[in-house]
Amino acid sequence: MACANCKIRAQYDKNPKSVIGRLWHFHTKFCPGFKAYLKSLSDEERIEICQKYDIK
Repeated sequence: MACANCKIRAQYDKNPKSVIGRLWHFHTKFCPGFKAYLKSLSDEERIEICQKYDIK
């Protein structure tokens, strides 16, 4: 999926406090594509991603 290789997500990884990084993190709360991406992951991967990006 595109979410795994997202350039905006990479920007967040480099600098989470940047405007782009904060926009990406906000976007994950309602994006149906990102939610589908999380559902496609194994339980272990999903937990890891959620912990890394503080997603509930």
